[in-house]
Amino acid sequence: MSRIVHLNGAFLPEQEAKVSIFDRGYYFGDGVYEVTAVVDGKLVDYAPHMERLDRSLRELSMPWPCTKDELRAVHEELAKRNGITEGLIYMQVTRGVAERDFAFPKNIPSTLMAFTQVKALVDSPNAKTGVKVVSIPDIRWKRRDIKSIALLAQCMGKQQASEAGAFEGWMVEDGFVTEGTSSSSYIVKEGRVITRPLSNAILPGITRKSLMKLAADHDVTIEERLFSVDEAIAADEAFLTSASSFVMPVVEIDGHPIGSAKPGPITTRLRQIYLESARA
Repeated sequence: MSRIVHLNGAFLPEQEAKVSIFDRGYYFGDGVYEVTAVVDGKLVDYAPHMERLDRSLRELSMPWPCTKDELRAVHEELAKRNGITEGLIYMQVTRGVAERDFAFPKNIPSTLMAFTQVKALVDSPNAKTGVKVVSIPDIRWKRRDIKSIALLAQCMGKQQASEAGAFEGWMVEDGFVTEGTSSSSYIVKEGRVITRPLSNAILPGITRKSLMKLAADHDVTIEERLFSVDEAIAADEAFLTSASSFVMPVVEIDGHPIGSAKPGPITTRLRQIYLESARA
C-alpha cells in the first residue's frame, strides 16, 4: 500500500504529491521543519516541537501554514492512515511559490508538507551497543538556532562520518564541540552530565529540553558549558540525543574508546527515564 503524505491540506498517495519548481524551499532552502517521534501510536514531545516551530517561523518572518489545532490533526491523521505505531513524522513549511528573487515575497501562501517513517525507536539495536562518533569541522552558518531545511553542511558532515564508519559527526568550532550533525552532544564526568549551553551556535534540541527537565526531577546533575574533543575522549561516558535516537550512548570518539567502551550507567538510566516519560 502506498504511503499517505500530506501536502497543503490534502492527504495523498506519495506518488501524487507534487511541489512547484518555483517553491522557495526548492531553490533557496527557504523553510523550516520539525521531526516528531511516535511511540505506541502517540506523539512524543509534540507541544515543545510546535513551540520551536513557532519560533523558527517568527525568526524568518513566515506565517503559520494553518492553525495549530489543524497541524496537530495532520500529524495524528498521518499516523492513523499509515498505521504508524512507532516511527517519525517529518513536516516542513516553506515560504511558498514565487518568482525567484532573494527578497521575501509578500502575501503568498506558504507550503506545508508532512510524511511518516517507520523506525524502531524504543528497542534500537544501537542503544544496546552504543555508537561511534567522529569529530568534524563545523562549517555552518551563524543562525543554527533556527531549524532550517538548508542542511547541506550537515549532510556533508554526516557523509564524512559515514565514510569513517561512524554513526554521527560531532562538529567542532574554535576548539569546542557544538553539536552533532543531527543531534545534541553530551559527556559525563564524575557523575555530572556536561552539555553546551544554548545560543545561536546550536539548535535548541527538544529531546535535550525534555531530558534536562527529567534529569533534574531524578537528581541527575547537568552542567551547561563548553567541552573539547579531548575532554570528551577522556570522559567517563558520552551520549547524544535527538527525536529519532532519544538518548543514544556514544562508546567511541575518533577511534578512542569512551569509558568502558559500553553504554554507561548514567546514560542507560537517562535513556530509561526518557522512554518511561515518552510512553507515559
